[in-house]
Amino acid sequence: MNSMSEHFGWVEIVFTAVIALGFGVYQLWSVNREIAKDKEAAKRKTPQDER
Repeated sequence: MNSMSEHFGWVEIVFTAVIALGFGVYQLWSVNREIAKDKEAAKRKTPQDER
């Protein structure tokens, strides 16, 4: 048990890093998807829509 408890710190660090990086990647993916939607909507917009 002693040798196992020496690694709990690393397990916690890795687990926290995976959660944080996963959330960051999800946010980046989500923002890029919204930007693409906005660009597509801007392409579809015609000058008559501005009146």
